[in-house]
Formats: sequence, structure tokens, C-alpha cells
Amino acid sequence: MIWSWAGLFAAFAATYVLLLGMLRSGVARMALDMPNQRSLHTSPVPRTGGLGLMAGILIGWALLGGVWLVPFAVMGGALLAISLADDISGVAFGWRLLVHFVVAAVCVGMVFPSPVHVGWYVPLVLFVVWMINLYNFMDGADGLAGGMAFGGFGMYGMASWLGGDQELAFAVWTIALSSLAFLFFNFSPARIFLGDSGSVPLGFFAGAWGIWGWERGIWDFWFPLLVFSPFIMDASVTLAKRGLTGERIWQAHREHYYQRLIRMGWSHRSVALGEFGLMALAGVTGLFGLQMTRVGQLGVLVVWGGVYLLLMRWVDIKWAAYLINSPR
Repeated sequence: MIWSWAGLFAAFAATYVLLLGMLRSGVARMALDMPNQRSLHTSPVPRTGGLGLMAGILIGWALLGGVWLVPFAVMGGALLAISLADDISGVAFGWRLLVHFVVAAVCVGMVFPSPVHVGWYVPLVLFVVWMINLYNFMDGADGLAGGMAFGGFGMYGMASWLGGDQELAFAVWTIALSSLAFLFFNFSPARIFLGDSGSVPLGFFAGAWGIWGWERGIWDFWFPLLVFSPFIMDASVTLAKRGLTGERIWQAHREHYYQRLIRMGWSHRSVALGEFGLMALAGVTGLFGLQMTRVGQLGVLVVWGGVYLLLMRWVDIKWAAYLINSPR
């Protein structure tokens, strides 16, 4: 057990020290996020934070000592490699998506090896690919993606611990602690961004560990959806709206709900804190929901669905008024 706690400390410390060293040495600037008409920042910011984050996670997992973590480390490493190449010099979307699908297919096949679950295979692969990409889509404001990782994987760990699976709890808490260390450099005003090399693996881990816990009977499938619902709802609804209007959904834009709040005058800090609070409420509700009957769980999901509909409608109304009153 002592090595498990040591793994958590090592993940936090390694991420913090590596990011600090990258920033002070200038290594972090090997890939810069340059301001453009679709971004929310006004000066170049390194987008290599994923390197320090992933290194911290892998160091923590090494101390945990579980051989079962090796495939997840390899898959996360493959996603980091293709994403870092994209951050530095650009990789065609089709090639990146191919790697996403291959990793997701291997992951689902590993988690659900029994032919009894063959009917779930394609939907779960699509789910993991969507989590990979939506996390990347939502990484656009200071502190947002890192804070969501700390909260989301922290809730995964709490549910695992309460469900009697300490191995899984420490594995996901390692991600949470590395993300917390990253927040020291990413919370507004951000000194470094995750980049695709950080957001893509985090999205994969959110989906992969979500179905892993479901397969092991620790939680129902709705639990990871509720835990990461601030990201899932914003990205899914925004991309659906863009698709219905004929826009290219894979292109960068500033139409997500959190982006509109910032464009209307909210600070990065305020948006991040608001999202953290929303995620905390969703996660705690989910933990209580795991102890409820099916009817109670359905009620929780219906209530949260209503909450998100009201919040998105409120932002839509404010945005429409902003467009009318903003100077041309």
C-alpha cells in the first residue's frame, strides 16, 4: 500500500518538476499555440504541457507496479506521440483519427474480450473515439481541461475505492494528481497549455477507464457520462448544431458554450471555477446515485438533463443579446 501512496506523490512531483524545468529551459517552446481568430488568448503560449503530465502519470504508474497498467500506458503513449507530432509540425486529421480508432479498438477488445459482449464493441469504440476528440475540443480555456481531469478522475477514484477496487482507484488518482500539478502552470493566466499531446490521452483515459469500471461492475455506464457531463454536453450539443448547419465539425472554432461565455466578458478564471463547481456537483450526485435504485438513478439523470438544457438555453439567450448589442 505504501508504494501506491508513493505513486500518487511521485506523479504530482514529477509533473510539477518537469513542467517547471521545461518552462525555465525553454524546451516547452518547441511547440507554440499562436493566437488566431479562433483562439481566446492574445500571445503565444507553449502547448507542450502534455509531455510533463504524461511523464508524471507513467512514473506514478511504474511505482504502483501493476502489469495490467502497461497496455494503457502503451496506448496513451501512442496517442501522445501522434498528438505531439501534430502540435509541432501538423499531422493530417485523417491520420490522427485513424490512430484514435486503432487505439480505441484495441482498448475495447482488451477490456471486453468475451464474445458475449460483441454487440457492445462498435458502440464502445465510437464512445472512446468521441471522448478522445471531445476532450481535445474542450481544451480551450485556462485551467479548464486540467481541472476537469483532476475532478473527473478524482471521482472515478472515489467510486472505485467505495466499490472495493483499490488498484483502479490509485491508477486513476495518479492521473488526477498529475493534472493537479499541471494546474499550477495552466490556471489563469496560463503559462503552458496541454496541447493535443495532453488533451488527447486524457480523453482516452476518461473513456477507457469509464468502460473498464463498468465492465468490472464498479459503476453503471451512466456514471462516467455524468462525471464528465460538463464536457460531454457542451461538446456534443455544439458539434451537433454545427453539423446541422453544414459546418466542418473537425475545424477549430469558438462556438462552444464555455468559449461564448469568455467572449461575452467572463474571465477564464470565472468560467473554469464555474465548470469545476458544475462537475463537482455532477460527480457527487453520481456517487450517491450509485447507491440508488434504477428508478432513482433515472430521476438523477432526468434532473441533470434538465439542468443542462436550462444552462445552455440561458447562454443561448445571452449570446443572442450580445450579438445584437456588440459593435459591428
